[in-house]
Amino acid sequence: MVVARRRWFQIPWEFKESALFTAVSVIAGFVIQYAASGRGIAAPHLPFNAIALSLFAIVVISTGLTLRNTSIVKWLGGIPLGLCLILAVAILSLIGGVVPQQAVAKNSITGLLGLNQIFSSWPFAVTVLLFLANLGISLSWKFIPFKLKNLQFILFHAGFWIALSCAIVGSFDLQRLVVPINVGKANNLGYTMESEAPQNLPFSIFLHDFSLEEYPPQLLLYDPNNDKLLMDKSQAIIQVRKGTTGTWKGIDVVVLDYIPFAVPGKNGVPEPADRATGIPFAKVRISSDLSTREAWISTGSPMIKPDAAQLGNLYLIMVPGTPKSFRSAITIKDEHGHETMANLEVNHPVSFMGWKLYQMGYDEKAGRWSRMSLIEVIHDPWLPAVYLGFFMIMAGNILFFWNGIKRSGVE
Repeated sequence: MVVARRRWFQIPWEFKESALFTAVSVIAGFVIQYAASGRGIAAPHLPFNAIALSLFAIVVISTGLTLRNTSIVKWLGGIPLGLCLILAVAILSLIGGVVPQQAVAKNSITGLLGLNQIFSSWPFAVTVLLFLANLGISLSWKFIPFKLKNLQFILFHAGFWIALSCAIVGSFDLQRLVVPINVGKANNLGYTMESEAPQNLPFSIFLHDFSLEEYPPQLLLYDPNNDKLLMDKSQAIIQVRKGTTGTWKGIDVVVLDYIPFAVPGKNGVPEPADRATGIPFAKVRISSDLSTREAWISTGSPMIKPDAAQLGNLYLIMVPGTPKSFRSAITIKDEHGHETMANLEVNHPVSFMGWKLYQMGYDEKAGRWSRMSLIEVIHDPWLPAVYLGFFMIMAGNILFFWNGIKRSGVE
């Protein structure tokens, strides 16, 4: 018995034709990218991108419904092409994760092929559009005629279509800006990481106060000859408290007294002060085989010089503790007079007019005396649509497991 070997492009098309079509599409995308001198997709912003995405969805679904019996449409909405396109999207995404997505020389091969901006490049756009068309056509076949048993498929795949398309199209409307504000002043200008040109915000932020809490300071050794901290000379990072002990190369250190907020006093003895002006002071006893002595050391501040204890060619110093928490007391006011007062903290954002405000940073050189706060503001109008897609995917998964449990019960 002779088995006839399937020829290329013999209808119905299968994985061979799908893989070839996908490869040619990706290569064509790179050719377009190269011909455009590395310039990627210049996608429109709202409302034009929403209109274009809606028209694309209508065309895809209409094509799937009206031409569902034609061979080419069956292949366009089939599983073989869908799997090949998913693989292509995964490979392009892997390239985006491996190759740094940053500015490069325009005449470099990386820049000409768009490898440094893969997610806005022509090959990625072509592949994603084909995949969305494939997924949309297959969805149209489950929509009409509607059957309850297809609900799980519709929820999962429609949710995936919405989440993917809105995340990609909406990325061009995403605004992420950093707003620097000084205490007692307002600012309505934000800056991106890529440009120093300010952008106007539809609201202003007034900074009433900035406060920072720190962990206890730490004892470390400092090498003045090389201007560096010798982390490897100590057994561990030692937090300063009364009774804290440490040993470095046969030298024992004991913290006899600790004042979290103090200022230099008479005869070298610090005097307690309020938090606004005081700095941490510690009285240490330094013992070795040859001698024992006591000294006051301090962290210092922008206004007060730090104190250290000499240990041969090194110095025992006390450095400020790492930030524990920091917050900004702000008032947000829009152009129409609507305002909101809030305490902005790390991991506790504030919402205003569709924007999210995050506590980002401060003047690290000034530490807890910083008079400046860095606030990140983010506006993502497509985020609700992306969330809708994720919720539909979750609902489809729940329905899948529920149906599986029911079938198990029947058996």
